[in-house]
Amino acid sequence: MRAIDCWVNVTMGDMGRPDFMVRVSQDYFKNTDNFFTSFSIDELIALMDRLEVERALLAIDAEQPSDDVLGFCAAHPERFSLAPSLDPRRGMKPLRALESLVQHHPVAIARVVPFLINLPPNDRVYYPLYTRCIDLDLPVSINTGIPGPPMPGKVQDPMYLDDVCLFFPELKIVMAHGADPWWNVAIRLMLKYENLYLMTSAYAPKYFPPELIHFMNTRGKHKILFATDHPVLPLERALSEAKALDLRPGVLEKYLYENARRVLFPDGK
Repeated sequence: MRAIDCWVNVTMGDMGRPDFMVRVSQDYFKNTDNFFTSFSIDELIALMDRLEVERALLAIDAEQPSDDVLGFCAAHPERFSLAPSLDPRRGMKPLRALESLVQHHPVAIARVVPFLINLPPNDRVYYPLYTRCIDLDLPVSINTGIPGPPMPGKVQDPMYLDDVCLFFPELKIVMAHGADPWWNVAIRLMLKYENLYLMTSAYAPKYFPPELIHFMNTRGKHKILFATDHPVLPLERALSEAKALDLRPGVLEKYLYENARRVLFPDGK
């Protein structure tokens, strides 16, 4: 069964071992040995082929893009797209960097991580990014839920997105890394706003709460996107657990593939 993985890291082994990430690998994923791993193009293509993953969105820094990551897209633009992360406090520099990446490479989504800057996503510092993403017809991923690292969590309450969705109704927003413990808030907001979605990156499917499964099976069948944060959450494990979920006929296909295809690649690019 084909899939699109909306969050993959290919240079984790190059980042060293920051204390907060070691904590996450040990306390949440019990996966320190494989957590800090980098991949070659051939290794990742082989894994994706074996697991029927059609495309992966690769994490990259917008202002300092890794040549290694860009090489994946250059070698296989039909299999890899970029997901550049930005620090909106840096003003126009990251916005110009994002626009340059969009012009020259296959970019599928922009990313911001509120806990890294301790500002909620309705702060005015984010608004130029939202405007630019609308102009570029580019969705934006925003981490929600209490983060695993010992970093500020309140700023990732999904309720902050109520202001953003009201002010920018055209902006496609994808909540990332789940929404624990605010699942019901996230679900209610997705019901309220047409362009608000959620990807399940870094959240093992076997731990999905009952309310999320119910939402996926009913009014939210088109709202939830598959993602892993591989190798943080290994791709093979996430797919295996996803296929074991108690989903109604046709919902798994939407979750693994069709929703991401529609939201992130509406023109088939």
